[in-house]
Amino acid sequence: MITRHFQLGADFPEVSYADWRKAVEGDLKGAPFEKRMISRGYEGIELQPLYTEDIFPTREDPSGVPGHPPFARAASVLGNRLQGWDIRQEPDHPDPAQANAQILDDLAGGGTSVSLRLDAAAWHGLDADAPQAGQWFGRDGVAISTTADLAQVLDKIRLDVAGAWLHAGAAFLPAAALYVATAQANGVTPDRLLGGFNADPLGTLMHDGSLPVPVERALADTADLASWTAANAPRMTAVEVNTSPYHDAGANSVQDLAFLLGSGVAYLRALTDAGLDVSLAARQIQFSISVGARFYQAIAKLRAARVLWAAVVAAAGGTPDAQAMRMRVATGRRVLTTRGQSVNILRNTVAAYAGAIASAEAITTIPFDAPTGISTEQSRRNARNTQIVLAEECHLNHVVDPAGGAWYIEWYTQTFVEQAWALFQQIEAQGGMIAAIANGWVAERIAAVETKRERDIASRKVPITGISEHPSIHELRTPQQVIDRAALRDATARKLAAWRSGHASGTALAALAASQDGRTAAAIAAAQAGATLGEIAAALVPPGSEPAHVSPLVVHPYDEAFEDLRDAAEAFATRKGHPPRVWLAGIGSIAEQTARRNFSRNLFESGGFEVLGHEAATDVEQAAAAFAQSGATVAVICSTDKRYPAVVPELAPKLKAAGARHVILAGNPGAAEAAYREAGVDRFIFVRCDVLETLWSLLRAEEAV
Repeated sequence: MITRHFQLGADFPEVSYADWRKAVEGDLKGAPFEKRMISRGYEGIELQPLYTEDIFPTREDPSGVPGHPPFARAASVLGNRLQGWDIRQEPDHPDPAQANAQILDDLAGGGTSVSLRLDAAAWHGLDADAPQAGQWFGRDGVAISTTADLAQVLDKIRLDVAGAWLHAGAAFLPAAALYVATAQANGVTPDRLLGGFNADPLGTLMHDGSLPVPVERALADTADLASWTAANAPRMTAVEVNTSPYHDAGANSVQDLAFLLGSGVAYLRALTDAGLDVSLAARQIQFSISVGARFYQAIAKLRAARVLWAAVVAAAGGTPDAQAMRMRVATGRRVLTTRGQSVNILRNTVAAYAGAIASAEAITTIPFDAPTGISTEQSRRNARNTQIVLAEECHLNHVVDPAGGAWYIEWYTQTFVEQAWALFQQIEAQGGMIAAIANGWVAERIAAVETKRERDIASRKVPITGISEHPSIHELRTPQQVIDRAALRDATARKLAAWRSGHASGTALAALAASQDGRTAAAIAAAQAGATLGEIAAALVPPGSEPAHVSPLVVHPYDEAFEDLRDAAEAFATRKGHPPRVWLAGIGSIAEQTARRNFSRNLFESGGFEVLGHEAATDVEQAAAAFAQSGATVAVICSTDKRYPAVVPELAPKLKAAGARHVILAGNPGAAEAAYREAGVDRFIFVRCDVLETLWSLLRAEEAV
């Protein structure tokens, strides 16, 4: 029998933070610790290289336990340990029949619920055949105008088992009415119905720039829907706070959290002002949070969101169980790229991983080819299988809050809580989220962050794998399904005409238009009578009311600037038969060339240039002769700083004489810039230079734009 206890740490002396830092500073050989070892994100938070108990004491367990306030660790005691998280996928085909096939395939392949986004026409409260719907029909969702359309989308789906979470923009109340009427027609009563109506008028206002009614009227309808849901559909939620409009426009994590909190408080006030108890009102609100590809940051952000919401509900007098946030996590659209789409698989994995580690109740992963159109069967399968692998092979749901107690994550969570709360107080000082949206304050704060991020992307300080780093100009695009939207709209219009001729909904619509209270019940009655989504939406607009308008937030995908470059280069290739070309004139041994050759190749291929040049030891004469035979018009000198003073004055004129329109030096010239320019160098490329400006300038010179 072994009686001795094995303790690995006992064999090593304890090392203090001060001792560790002293050793690191010795290795830095005089370089500033703060500059080399501390990083800063767009929140302005200093991220240390090492976290210890001294930095964030955990002995008193400040995060509590899962399922109890402050809910940092999970909304329930066992987190996702028993049933796993909800794998909630979204169809993207505009045809209801095709969307249904996508949903059934997702559910058969491991999905557990449905996120159903209506197309842009329905989102704006328009039927498919409305004259104004032309530009929006079939865009960004499923074309739904009637209960028949919705029944087709949800055919063979147990709405009391899988359920659907709707995303209908300004038409949240008409969509909710169609959903309830469709379910009842199929034998599912509201008390058994599962899902969410997801009214989010503030998010819609920021996404679209408008609402068909004043904000106050939209909030009143939101409260009416919540009251009806609380009384009739206990397995549904009425309201959603969705951070995607802010996140995709460029908001940092602190802003995401503050805007989430500001919107949640606005909805909580609207619901309680309408007579709902604060705890009942809080349970009607769920949160959909977009995350990017920085998973430690995402984990901390999600944990902080729960802490912040619990604090708000507690301050409002809500019960402890009402303080628990209902959370869905989704991959942020801004991080998905149009080219290099295979890397989107990794971005999806990071987002899903963060959601799972942070104990989100539901996760949505986006198909990797979503940025370029209707997703393929393969990409949809990959999206849901990413979650299945994390759950069933990585067993991420087998441990409740695995990040709990990690000094870095706990510190990051608390820092986000403090900074987001401070920003939320600024929102309140503006008069609340509604006022902060209306006066442009929210958009201004996001724009300041996005401007800095765009500068960093342009200089490749923020790399985008597969786009600005390690791009492939010869990649094969994923074939996309071509949809004849005009033909689909014509067919839908014919169905709508037949539908209207077979249903008399005028009386129900008149009752809805005349209603002041109980508008949700009246809208459901209209849907049951055969009213279309557009007809219900029109009846909900009070006579003489003015639409709400703001400047919409613009989605800023990380890759958009480089995608524009690639498009211009591809257009050039179509006209000329080849992409714009660059020749790498390496000088010296291969070892002397390699670093700057690789740097230059990455830089130019990120703009769609074809990079030519042989990797071989060469001298000035050989380099100039090789360039003359290359067919390129841009030459890039690649060697070492030590060689440049002797090489550049001799090589640059020879490259010009050989036909180079532009001679570029790879490296920061420092004090030698004037001499190199006099020798014939036109431009310099180096770490943190403005890559976009350089490449656009060359494309313009090549008449590619």
